[in-house]
Amino acid sequence: MKQIVALLILMLAAIVPAQAACLSQSQARQVVASGQAASLGSVAGRVQGEILKAQLCQQGGGYVYVLSVKNGSKVTTVTVNASR
Repeated sequence: MKQIVALLILMLAAIVPAQAACLSQSQARQVVASGQAASLGSVAGRVQGEILKAQLCQQGGGYVYVLSVKNGSKVTTVTVNASR
């Protein structure tokens, strides 16, 4: 039974992509103010549509914005590089 559970955990780890570690609003302000990440305003032009929600996250040694974007009647999640 332990072997089956271990196998399932390994399979899920391979299937589920690594999640970004998102920052609090105060942490995000500090990171942007220090110049480590671009401001949301400077990357907003890279997406088409209305940004409904934005989170600054650490991913792969850098920073990304994870955005919820409304374009027409569709809402999608878009990831945009924010590292400098």
